[in-house]
Amino acid sequence: MLETRFPRPPGDIGNPASFAYPVRYAVVRGASPQRVVRERAAGLLAPFIEAARSLEREGCSAITTSCGFLALFQDAVAGALGVPFAASSLLQLPRLAAMLPGRQRPGVITISDAALGPDHLRGAGAAPDTPVAGVRPDGEFARAILGDQPTLDMALLEREVLEAGERLITRHPDIGAIVLECTNMPPYTAALRAATGLPVYDALTLADRLMGAMGEPDSLTSRVTRPAES
Repeated sequence: MLETRFPRPPGDIGNPASFAYPVRYAVVRGASPQRVVRERAAGLLAPFIEAARSLEREGCSAITTSCGFLALFQDAVAGALGVPFAASSLLQLPRLAAMLPGRQRPGVITISDAALGPDHLRGAGAAPDTPVAGVRPDGEFARAILGDQPTLDMALLEREVLEAGERLITRHPDIGAIVLECTNMPPYTAALRAATGLPVYDALTLADRLMGAMGEPDSLTSRVTRPAES
């Protein structure tokens, strides 16, 4: 987990109620949203490896993170562990690209399209030219999440996600599925699915896949915060 103070509503990866199975958290001190997103997590690889190892020692069977920009660390952290590790929801992109029909391709909604680059996509094994749309750089995500404020407006956050989704599919009509990079966006996954008519994947669908593969019986059950993936 990044070290943050902003609220974690149901659906956010930082809220244990977002999951249908037990979770444990390890906070990486000094890993602020600003440092991880805009400063490429400089100097934080070793602390993230140690946090992941501490969770493994506690008995965790699979490990993920609370920021999609940590795709940059996928190979290094995975290589240091003995359990499955998924740094970013972006890791779902290659599978979706292979599964979508015809010439369709997946696209990404991110908290910052200025900061998310081809190297983040490559770190997740995705095509570096994957279409990306960011939420407003001066909006509520920037203020509350990147600015790490103690309050947030969920209605504004949802509106920004829906606006980004509209921009993404307008610019790229071949989009057949959407991946939410930001781990604070899953509370709005259901609204985005309804607005676009497209399948939407996020940090929680990634965690569910990991736990389903580990044989967790309740890992793919539906939640109040978002419908189960069909």
